[in-house]
Amino acid sequence: MSKREAAMSGPKVSALDGEILRNAFHKAVLEEQLPQDRWHDYASQMIRDYTGVKVVDAELLDWITRKWPAPS
Repeated sequence: MSKREAAMSGPKVSALDGEILRNAFHKAVLEEQLPQDRWHDYASQMIRDYTGVKVVDAELLDWITRKWPAPS
């Protein structure tokens, strides 16, 4: 079984959980002024803490760390 298959067979993140993680990540980036080069590591750890899985789904990670429009 590949790492990707193992990750996909683990606990699924619901749409609501994904939104919670993404909003928490965006808030952390702003509050802690995280540089963009640390986003993937920070979000990966956040996902692992929230889900309890060791291997983070790459698509979820990319979606959470995707740039968003800055508030005007």
